[in-house]
This record gives sequence, structure tokens and C-alpha cells, in this order.
Amino acid sequence: MKHGARNDIPATVVAIKRGGVMAQVEAEIQGTAYRITSVMTLDSLEAMALEEGDAVHVVAKAVSVLLVKP
Repeated sequence: MKHGARNDIPATVVAIKRGGVMAQVEAEIQGTAYRITSVMTLDSLEAMALEEGDAVHVVAKAVSVLLVKP
């Protein structure tokens, strides 16, 4: 699949939380302990047939990125 995002990061699905309409999918970035979470509809989750342990690519494209100093 071609896309215009510059960030295409290999990861593994480690957790899926299903709600009434939406699902929260947590993925661990390959070779690290870092995790990222994506929210999608249950229809999308089912169409992708995502399950824990599946290999995925995290594709991030944002209009703005915020930095917060602790």
C-alpha cells in the first residue's frame, strides 16, 4: 500500500480493547519497549482481521506535533 506519510514503523499488536462501536489497538514498536495506541471502528478491526500478535506498520501523519516540557 502506498501512502504519503513519512513515518512507517514496524510493530506488533499487543492488546485489543473492544467497546460498543470502537476498538483501541495497542502496538509495540519492533525492537523497543515503546508502545503506541490506535483507535478504530469495530468494522475496521474486523475488516483487517487484527489479532494480538499480528505484525503491523504504524503509519503516522500529523498536521501538528506538540512538545511538552516536564
